Amino acid sequence: MRTPWLQRVVGLLILAAVALAAALLWWGVAASEPPTLWAPVQVTLAGAWTVLYDAHAPDARVVVAAIAVAVLLGAAVASTERFVANRTRRTPAHVRTRPLAPKVVMAATRGVFAGHVTFTVLIPAHNEEASLSATLASLLAQSRPPERIVVVADNCTDGTVEIARRSGVEVFETSGNTEKKGGALNQVLREVLPGQGDNDVVMVMDADTTLDDGFLAEASRRFTDDRALMAVGGLFYGEPGHGLIGQFQRNEYLRYSREIQRRRGRVFVLTGTASVFRPAALRAVAGTRDVQLPGRNGDVYDTAALTEDNELTLAIKSLGGLTVSPSQCTVSTELMPTWRMLWAQRLRWQRGALENLGAYGVTPQTLRYWAQQVGIGYSVIALGAYLLLFALMVLAVDSWVWFPFWLGLGSLFVVERVVTVWKGGWAARLLAAAILPELLFDMFLNVVYVKGILDITRGRQATWKHLAKAA
Repeated sequence: MRTPWLQRVVGLLILAAVALAAALLWWGVAASEPPTLWAPVQVTLAGAWTVLYDAHAPDARVVVAAIAVAVLLGAAVASTERFVANRTRRTPAHVRTRPLAPKVVMAATRGVFAGHVTFTVLIPAHNEEASLSATLASLLAQSRPPERIVVVADNCTDGTVEIARRSGVEVFETSGNTEKKGGALNQVLREVLPGQGDNDVVMVMDADTTLDDGFLAEASRRFTDDRALMAVGGLFYGEPGHGLIGQFQRNEYLRYSREIQRRRGRVFVLTGTASVFRPAALRAVAGTRDVQLPGRNGDVYDTAALTEDNELTLAIKSLGGLTVSPSQCTVSTELMPTWRMLWAQRLRWQRGALENLGAYGVTPQTLRYWAQQVGIGYSVIALGAYLLLFALMVLAVDSWVWFPFWLGLGSLFVVERVVTVWKGGWAARLLAAAILPELLFDMFLNVVYVKGILDITRGRQATWKHLAKAA
């Protein structure tokens, strides 16, 4: 935990950033147009295309104003995060509406030894015979293996159940479930949760995911060291293969994991690929549904949510629970092999996120998520306008004008894109350096965002699609 003097320093730094931004804005208003460094140079390529190299810098007021606005936004985000984090830590013990707040949990467990951490792993599986064996192997090969593994077979018509039994793990077959993954997990949790002690944590992981070694050992250490910690999420990376569309997704996941690591594990979503929960957190969520939280009372998962992992994250955070995604807890997960499947997956994710926010409203815990949605909306406009104007310029002019200032900014952007996927190898770096393909991929995701909003506005029914892999 941060010491009080460090908290004061962080606050002063934020105030200093705001003051600097205000000064830059004031200076930008009075700034004058900079002189030209040298006369423009014109070159004709192959006698057909004229290139004009111009030394004019953009208006100083525009540059300074842009920097100032960026600093102000950064300071606002930092201030909001710090406020929410401190408020969560300092929740009074008598507040009943936040039963998972650290002060409440620490007061209730002070002086009580709940035993060593044990793991019960639940693997919801619907026709996962092609990937289940690898998932189970990664669990059994952990340096700190789980005490119990349960494959939750949901309406399976393939060899999923047989593979699980041959591997020596338990099988729970759902009964009459029509509510997809959330409904299957609710059924098994009704049987599992009553017998769990405070340190008998429950892990939920997808049947198409493999754990990297050390995941469970690190999760065990985190729960042992912090009694107030309610959940540990995994950082996910994409499986190999699937050509260009696979590399797009791997680069995207690399950047997300890097961002969470830079945030020191402060997680956006306790991903369904692999996350571990204290029983107290799951019981609190089930007990407050239809009272404080959306969903049926007694259900851990809200079966009306398209993205059950995102919704459960919001539920735990809304009750004051602390969550983390350590850099040591990594998994490899499936990728969508076709654009049609990727479209369906991302549309479900985006609609689920928007619907979950609509269900929870604007609270300190959801404020950042709302800001993310606003940022995506801005990206739709900004990136769309950029690509459109770029295309119009290429088609409409016979001279290409190079500005040193924008070339410099563009070079920094290229470096950032490459550095953020460096761990992905040469294929990831080359794709990032090309810039335009990833911009077009980002535009694809923006179109998905717009489609999600339109579907919600028109009241279209959302669907949950399952990816069937060939054995």
